[in-house]
Amino acid sequence: MTTYIIRRLLITIPLLIAISIITFALMQFAPGSPAVLDVDPNVPPEAREAQIEAMGLNEPLPVQYARWISGVVTGDFGNSYITKRPVSDMLLERLPNTLILMTAATILAIIIAIPIGIISAVRQYTKTDYAITLVSFAGVAVPNFWIGLMLIMFLSVQFGWFPVGGVQTLNADFNIMDRIHHLFLPALVLATADTAQLTRYTRTSMLEVKNQDYIRTARAKGFKESKVILKHGLRNALLPLITLIAIMLPTLIGGSVVVESVFSWPGLGDLFMTSVNQRDYPVIMIITMLTAVLVVIGNLIADILYAIVDPRIEY
Repeated sequence: MTTYIIRRLLITIPLLIAISIITFALMQFAPGSPAVLDVDPNVPPEAREAQIEAMGLNEPLPVQYARWISGVVTGDFGNSYITKRPVSDMLLERLPNTLILMTAATILAIIIAIPIGIISAVRQYTKTDYAITLVSFAGVAVPNFWIGLMLIMFLSVQFGWFPVGGVQTLNADFNIMDRIHHLFLPALVLATADTAQLTRYTRTSMLEVKNQDYIRTARAKGFKESKVILKHGLRNALLPLITLIAIMLPTLIGGSVVVESVFSWPGLGDLFMTSVNQRDYPVIMIITMLTAVLVVIGNLIADILYAIVDPRIEY
C-alpha cells in the first residue's frame, strides 16, 4: 500500500505541472489585459505600457511562468493585480466559507441520496422507482443556477422562508441557527447534481447485490427484510459509492462558482468569478491549482478507502 501511495503521488507531480502550464497559457492568450481595467481609458498608451511593464506582463511567457511557479513552490502566491493584496490572504479569508458550504452540501447529498436510492432499488419498476428516476435525471440535467434562482424566487421572495444571500450571516456575530438558515438554500442547490448521481449509483449498486447468494441466504434464515437490506445489502452496495463520494468533494469547488455567485456567498467560487471578470491572473491560477490538487487527492483517497473496505482488492 505504501509503495502504491508513493507511486501515485509521484505521478501527480507532472500532472499538476501540465495543468498549471495549460491554465497559465490559456489566460495569457485570452483577449484583454488586467492592466486595462486598472486605468482610465483616456490615459495615453504610454501609461498603459508602463503599467504592463510594472506588472511583468510584457516578459516572454516562459519567463512569467517560471517566476510564478518558483513563487508557488516557495509558498509565495503573489499579489492580486486588482486589490494589490497577497493572494494567500484573500484565499484564507474565503476558504472557510467554501469549506462550510461544501461540507453542508456533502452531508445533504448523502443523507438524501442513499435512502432514496435504496427505496428506488427495493421498489424496482414501480411508480415510486419511476418518479425517483425522473427526479434524478432532472437533477443532473437542470443547471444549478436555474434551480437557485427558482428557490430564491419562491422560498425567499414569495414566502420569505429563507434569506436571499449568505453575506448577512458571515458579517454578523456568530449564531448557529442563523448560519444554518442562510446556508440551507445554497447548500441544497450545490448538492442537487451530486444527490441525483448518488441516488442513481445507490440504486444500481443495490440492484446488483439484492439477488446475491448471501442475500437469499439471509432471507432463508428468517431475517427481517429491513435487516437483510440494511445490514447485508447496504454494506456491500456502499463499496462502489466510496469512489463517487471521494471524487465528489473536490468537484464541489467548481460547482460552488455559480452557486456562490447566485446566493452572494463569499467563498472561493465567488472570488473566482470576480477574478475572471477582472482578469486577476494570480488569483485565478491559485484557485484553479487548488481545485486540481483536491481532485487528485480525492481520487487517491478513494482508491485507498476502496482497498481498505474491500478485502478482494490488494495493491
